[in-house]
Amino acid sequence: MAYAKTGLFDPKLNSTAVLFKALAHPARLAILQYLAEAKVCITGDISDELPLSRTTVNQHLKELKNAGLIQGHVDGVKVNYCLNPEKIKEFEKAANCFIKKINVDNDYQCG
Repeated sequence: MAYAKTGLFDPKLNSTAVLFKALAHPARLAILQYLAEAKVCITGDISDELPLSRTTVNQHLKELKNAGLIQGHVDGVKVNYCLNPEKIKEFEKAANCFIKKINVDNDYQCG
């Protein structure tokens, strides 16, 4: 039986991987950009801003919410979505740290 072997890796790498995975689709990046540009919680249908169906956008919102990058609060029949500033800052720190660890200098050559 196949299973994920993420438990074999450092917990910090695992948490960084979850964030990177959540960003591994252009629709999710577009959602984050849209929410960042709005600078407020968005009530209503974010699918109006993307060339995707409402169902597909909702799936992407779910992935971003599961990763903690966005927050969604139910307000009657609508959901208010906004960025989670703490998680965005955590991702920025994790990404910068990861890039520094794999940084290649000008002398790096492959082959």
